[in-house]
Amino acid sequence: MIYPGATKAERREGRAIRVVVIAIVFLALVLPILAGIMETAMAALGNLAAIGATGPSLVPLRMVLDLPGIGTSIFLSLWTGVAATACSSAIAVGIAAALHGKTGLGRLQGRLSPILATPHAALAIGLAFLLAPSGWIARLVATGLGWTTPPDLATVHDPLGLALILGLVIKETPFLLLVLLGAIGQDAIRLNLRSARTLGYSTFALWLKIVLPLAYPLIRLPVFAVLAFSLSVVDMAIILGPSNPPTLSVLGTRLFLSADAQQILPASVIAILQAMLVMSLLGFCLIAERAIAHPGLRWAEQGRRGGPSACASLLVRGACMLLVLLTGLALLLLLVWSFAWRWTFPQLMPESWSLSAWMEPATGWAGAALATFSVAGASTILSLALAILWLEGEDCGHFSRARWAELLIYLPLLLPQLAFLYGLNVVALRLGIGGGLLSVIWAHCLFVFPYIMVALSDPWRALDPRLSKAAAALGAGQVRRLVSVKLPCLLGPILTAAAIGFAVSVAQYLPTLFLGAGRVATLTTEAVTLSSGSDRRIVGVFAVLQAVLPFLAYLTALALPAVLFRNRRGLRMAR
Repeated sequence: MIYPGATKAERREGRAIRVVVIAIVFLALVLPILAGIMETAMAALGNLAAIGATGPSLVPLRMVLDLPGIGTSIFLSLWTGVAATACSSAIAVGIAAALHGKTGLGRLQGRLSPILATPHAALAIGLAFLLAPSGWIARLVATGLGWTTPPDLATVHDPLGLALILGLVIKETPFLLLVLLGAIGQDAIRLNLRSARTLGYSTFALWLKIVLPLAYPLIRLPVFAVLAFSLSVVDMAIILGPSNPPTLSVLGTRLFLSADAQQILPASVIAILQAMLVMSLLGFCLIAERAIAHPGLRWAEQGRRGGPSACASLLVRGACMLLVLLTGLALLLLLVWSFAWRWTFPQLMPESWSLSAWMEPATGWAGAALATFSVAGASTILSLALAILWLEGEDCGHFSRARWAELLIYLPLLLPQLAFLYGLNVVALRLGIGGGLLSVIWAHCLFVFPYIMVALSDPWRALDPRLSKAAAALGAGQVRRLVSVKLPCLLGPILTAAAIGFAVSVAQYLPTLFLGAGRVATLTTEAVTLSSGSDRRIVGVFAVLQAVLPFLAYLTALALPAVLFRNRRGLRMAR
């Protein structure tokens, strides 16, 4: 938001705030990432003095090439990442096209919000309970097919990674859909849509020829972030993905966490290789955009207005309902398993129930929940304060939205976590803050801050500038305008952004694992660890708590403004 009439002093103040915030972002977020990549690259070249390795050397690369199934791991990472991103993008575009301008779209956004709030690991565990050979789907069909034992089918950890692709599609489609809906709300796109409708274009042709070419530049970075995440995901890949050989990210994580310190060298090679794969694919996408631009323009100019709108609408509606249904069943299964006592196959519901998994102190869920809440709360508060300072500096200094700043914000989301977290841990140890709560909070801020900025920037910039101008005319200074005008007006978006940041922090697995050095046990790290073979009831407890905390944050974000401003709403109704 930029308002006219600012004094030179206010402009200087805005520039000063901007410089301070950029310095903090660069020193606390960007520079550590770059330093982490450098440390990982040095280890990949065989230079790690802590274990007596003095590079440069090709020994780490040879160790990677000698790993059994390394080619399959690379293929699985590429296949699952690209397939999940393509499916998520197609479904998101299809849903937005089928329901754009209809009343059902608002209800759909409310139905998809539970998926956004659910951490990746909790959703993956619930899907594993649902899709496993002894899961709920198998139990549903067991009676009709006469099964008395679970079938010998690889429905989870399947060699093609189909379960992992499904989990990624379920988790990423709502995010891309909301980003797309925000993009098509731009004035230029709305005007073009109105003009195209008057020319008789079908919905299918309308979106392919008008909406996507205009909206894609606005959603390019979120799509790239989804692609980078899908290519390098670890927690969902451990729970749902192939296990022997695993995806490249899981293989690298195993080597980093190996008891043999020499395995850090090949693990670093894998981390750098994964970063190169991600950057190569992103570069390929940019080249492909230019390659199809001219043929696409010629196709759009042909003027064909028809298309299989009815069929496409039916397909995307079915896909949307399937995603919501699978998510609901997965979350319900987490809750059921946390209270189940005896549940034999092929019974649909437990034969007996118990609170033992919740009451047993040895499970340690209380300590993990407290650590999760503390880390998420601290990282959210720090990131939110930094985001508000960033945006306020833009207002004071009359800065427009810079492309380089957007890239700076998205940097942690475009790079594979494995590529810099090991090196970041080395940096933290050298600074004397490694292996503790402070380093974990720092690592979480790397990922919480971008999401808070993405969620808060558009509402902040959309605030009516006349409000601040009126306050300035009444003699209010910059700080008072911020505290008394902007923050109250933007309380809803601020709390929503905080809830998103809180949910992002709760879901972090690798940052907690690397920077915490195993000493900071959160619900996510414990749930992923227990999911590989522990009691399903205990896993259900951790996964339920992991899913509940973000829900509570979202509910607080919705309820707090209604409670604080209840008198103002009553006054408006009386008028």
